[in-house]
Amino acid sequence: MTIQSLSSAFSQYQASSLPAAVGIMMLDKVKVMTEMQGAQMAQMLQQSVQPHLGGNIDIRA
Repeated sequence: MTIQSLSSAFSQYQASSLPAAVGIMMLDKVKVMTEMQGAQMAQMLQQSVQPHLGGNIDIRA
């Protein structure tokens, strides 16, 4: 294997792994943001002005 072919193979590897790494980082950020929003929603529901509302559901067929 020549140095030129090794260099070409390495640059192709780097180019192909970069989009995957970026995708993984973006998914991690989205996961963190979603967890934060969920925690904020739970906190907001706990501090509701009328906490008794929404506790029961009446269903009739």
